[in-house]
Amino acid sequence: MASKYESPLSSRYASEYMLQLFSAETRIQTWRKLWISLAKAEMALGLPISQSQIEELEAHITDIDFECAAAREKEVRHDVMAHVYAYGQVAPSAAGILHMGATSCYVTDNADIILYRQALVYLRQELLKVVANLSEFAAKYKAMPTLGYTHYQPAQPVTVGKRATLWIQDFLSDLEELDFVIDSMKFLGCRGTTGTEASFLELFEGDTAKIDEMNRRISADFGFSRCFSVCGQTYPRKLDSRILNVLSSIAQSACRMANDIRLLQHDRQVEEPFESGQIGSSAMAYKRNPMRSERICSLSRYLMADAMNAPMTASTQWLERTLDDSANRRISMPEGFLCADAILRLAQNVTSGLHVNEKIVEKTVREYLPFIATENIMMEGVKRGGNRQELHEIIRTCSMEATAKMKNGESWDLLADLAQHPEFGMTLQQMQAVMDPARYIGRCPEQVDRFLAEIAPLLEGIRSAQAQIDV
Repeated sequence: MASKYESPLSSRYASEYMLQLFSAETRIQTWRKLWISLAKAEMALGLPISQSQIEELEAHITDIDFECAAAREKEVRHDVMAHVYAYGQVAPSAAGILHMGATSCYVTDNADIILYRQALVYLRQELLKVVANLSEFAAKYKAMPTLGYTHYQPAQPVTVGKRATLWIQDFLSDLEELDFVIDSMKFLGCRGTTGTEASFLELFEGDTAKIDEMNRRISADFGFSRCFSVCGQTYPRKLDSRILNVLSSIAQSACRMANDIRLLQHDRQVEEPFESGQIGSSAMAYKRNPMRSERICSLSRYLMADAMNAPMTASTQWLERTLDDSANRRISMPEGFLCADAILRLAQNVTSGLHVNEKIVEKTVREYLPFIATENIMMEGVKRGGNRQELHEIIRTCSMEATAKMKNGESWDLLADLAQHPEFGMTLQQMQAVMDPARYIGRCPEQVDRFLAEIAPLLEGIRSAQAQIDV
């Protein structure tokens, strides 16, 4: 048993990929790659740095002595300079040129941007997996009538598949936002203590073209084509707001879907996956609690709250920089990613094994179908010579009586009651002929087909990758 607190995001929920991406090891290795990139650009542009110094730095990217850095940080109270020192210990010939002209934010902020973009690209694939699962579900059940609900009260029928497209559409909205954030991300580059690049004017003796070329080279090393046009010491914290906002958006969509599943599981219409040996309740052995959907909702609530950190930080960036963002960002940004990762992993699991109790769904539809069919019966009665207003009043009165019996646990038969009224000019058998649920689902199958055709190109890569795994 662990003797120290461990975040459940690490121990229970997030993927190994995301845990490794936001590990101290990956972070500091990224710092070292940034220091190497800076040194290479400075050497290429004429500063006194040798190839052998670069090669020594490259040889020691991964052998990080965290104990050495921790001991140095206790002494100097500065984490970046502690790691500059530790890196210099294993690459002594390059120790003197490490971090030349740079500030701490050169490594901390650029590394964050690199890691955040990698994490967003990973989450994009995880999001598409959920969409792919739901697309298969929607196609399978596109024409299966199910009771629709407004205000969580019985309403006009929809289909099981059409309802799933509502969940998909939410996730696709998140995908659009996610793609915008990824595509619009810019690099900080190496811009100096207040973003003026003054130190590099000194190093390059006023040659501004070399400064621009240095930043272009460094950005290109990490796959970025643009730097922020202007900045203070840090990259604009508005970027963090954009990032956490899209993660919150994913949580909102997942929570909406999971809540719908929880409601439907209460009525035994739909169930999330449940293993043969799974325990639903420690006390009530018969229970099948929707625990995964509940967990999605729980984690989503945390992520939506976590996303509030970024706008508060972005709105309090005093002038060129303040350090009160540091501790907050160290927690809120990685945890936001780990939480989004956990939510999407759970959503994949739930959507890959979502089970429809078809007999229950059919029974629920047929229970309420007499009420739903009354408008068609009224119109048919009008065609047979009945008075629309009179027929409406008969239906209203009989419906209220049937509802009262239903609420009292008594048996009821609305159609039989209506058939006793000669004003309709219809027999009971003629009324029952309009009781096919498929007559009341409108264009649901067509809407599902059209919607899935629109998004099919998005899912081709996911399906191809899955086919390779299955082989």
